[in-house]
Amino acid sequence: MPMDTATHKSPAPPEKATHRVRSLFLSDIHLGSRACRAEELLEFLKDYEASNIFLLGDIVDFWAMSRSLYWPAQHNTVVQKLLKKARHHVRVYLIPGNHDEALRDYVGSSFGDITLLRDHVHTAADGRRYALLHGDEYDQVTTYHRWVSVLGDISYTLLVRLNRLLSFIRRRIGVSGHWSLADYAKRNVLRAVSFISDFETSVVHNVKKRGLDGVICGHIHTPVIKRIDGLTYINCGDWVDSCTAIVEHYDGRMQLVRWMQPDAAASACDVEIAEAPSR
Repeated sequence: MPMDTATHKSPAPPEKATHRVRSLFLSDIHLGSRACRAEELLEFLKDYEASNIFLLGDIVDFWAMSRSLYWPAQHNTVVQKLLKKARHHVRVYLIPGNHDEALRDYVGSSFGDITLLRDHVHTAADGRRYALLHGDEYDQVTTYHRWVSVLGDISYTLLVRLNRLLSFIRRRIGVSGHWSLADYAKRNVLRAVSFISDFETSVVHNVKKRGLDGVICGHIHTPVIKRIDGLTYINCGDWVDSCTAIVEHYDGRMQLVRWMQPDAAASACDVEIAEAPSR
């Protein structure tokens, strides 16, 4: 499957969508958490119009809400916007993750025209078939050591908050561009790198046994498109740090979209669209 890399910059999104795509794949939004980047997500949803929207888990963060209730107006607006899209002939599907696992009790039902699924096989426009799932079932820590997972979640949230302070300082001293402390830790701490690699390998191994062409998932907050063992592995990333999503174009091509507004006062935002090369 050929993959290319392209980057473009555009002015602030207009009121009407400027990108029309076949499908959007979003995961790890974490509504109800103070780390959620709801404002950026709303701008992204304003700029992208799709026939299908797949929400791949951890959309609402019940873990964070159990520690302290937090639900600002912007989080409610995200929910309302998704419900509005579902009412206007956009097919919206939700596959719960570990942070919103309570919704798994309602798999097979719908609320507000949004259908809940346990997992799903998506056939892209080019005929390739992708397993859609959150991914926590392939995370041994989440599955067997929940208290360690909760501790890790708290630590990650602290990293994201610290990163916002660092970003503010970088802007004040004139350093441009986005830099993520959480992403740096994941890529450079040996155990984190090993965990990500093990997770990816486990997901691909199980999907390959199903005879599919690839997988689209979330959970580990590490956005990427790459080839592993003959399959296409795609991770949506998140909306607490990376602000990324996967889009499917009408020819079936999958792209990783990074949406960043480095300065709230900026009149323009940077949009990076990239596909990782095959390995």
